[in-house]
Parts: sequence; C-alpha cells; structure tokens
Amino acid sequence: MSLADTLDQLKEFDFNDLDFERIGTWPIAGRIFIWILAFALILAGAYFFKVKDLNQSLNAESAKEVQLRKTFATRAFEAANLEVYRNQMIEMEESFSALLSQLPKEAEVPGLLEDITERGNSTGLQIKSIELEAEVVKDFYVELPISIKVTGGYHQFGAFVSGVAALPRIVTLHDYKIEKGKDQPTLFDMEILAKTYRYKPQE
Repeated sequence: MSLADTLDQLKEFDFNDLDFERIGTWPIAGRIFIWILAFALILAGAYFFKVKDLNQSLNAESAKEVQLRKTFATRAFEAANLEVYRNQMIEMEESFSALLSQLPKEAEVPGLLEDITERGNSTGLQIKSIELEAEVVKDFYVELPISIKVTGGYHQFGAFVSGVAALPRIVTLHDYKIEKGKDQPTLFDMEILAKTYRYKPQE
C-alpha cells in the first residue's frame, strides 16, 4: 500500500465505528494513526518527565558557569596582581609600624611631659601646670589628654606650639583659651589641651 493510499484511507476513515477491543482487526490506516498518536504521546511524556528536567538542569548549570567565569576572572586578576598586593601590604605594615613608633608607650609618658615642659621653658613661657588627665579609650587607640596652663606673650605661644608639633611623638593640640593675665597684666594666660595617643592592642 502506498503512502497516498494510506492518507486517502485516513481521510475516509470513520473513527466512530472503531472497536477499541479489536484493534488488531482495524484497517491499516487506523492502526497507523494509533501508532502516530502513541508515538506523539511518548514524545510528550518524555519531554515533560525527562527533557524538561534536563533543560532546567542545563539552565542552572549555564547560570553557574557564568558565575564561575566571573569568579575565575576575578581570581585571575588577583593572581596577576598578587605581587603588587604583597608589596603594598609590606609598605602598609612599614607605615603602620612607623606610626606606632611615634605613639608613646605607658613608660614613655613621663618623658613626654618632660619634653613638653622643656619646650615651654625654652620659649620663655612661665609654666603654671602640666597635668595628665584621665585616659579616653577608643576602638583602636587610647587618648592621653594633657592639660597645660602657661603664661607669656603671643610670640612665645607660637614658638611653644611649633616646638610641641616638632616632637618625635604624635601630639595634637586642642581647645585654645587665651586671656589677659591676672597676675601680670602685660602678659597673657593660655590654657591648652594636648593629646597624645597610645595604640590599643586588639584581642
């Protein structure tokens, strides 16, 4: 039987007259139709139960591949610049060590007070008091406030501030207060808060 004859039989075939309990006695056209229908159902079932899951897995793997490529590119860039990062880390550690060396240790604070006193005397100031106040603990360091009261002229004040700024230790000056001298009207009284810092070791 030719394909054309089979197609003609399918067109003329009346499916209402079929007996599904006697499929073996159906005309060839009816059996071919059933085979095609069964094959289509098998393909549809295979897609929904297998191919669909495979497509979802493929999409997930594709997304993972994109992420892995980005990670690889980042790691490759870091690896290519690893030596530069190491040199920068060494420079940062050296700079950090240099800054730490400028922070007084607890045993060096009395020496720092002596240095400040010497700077005041060398400029001709009359030092009324230099007192170490209570420490102020911060996250990474400890502030050591020093209250200073001196008497003198403006030029002497300027020379004193410059001398303190030139100390090898880190000392910052805050809260200037200058008033006309009470005991000596020709001079001025100055109160100033100096702060030095001590590194707070991290636990």
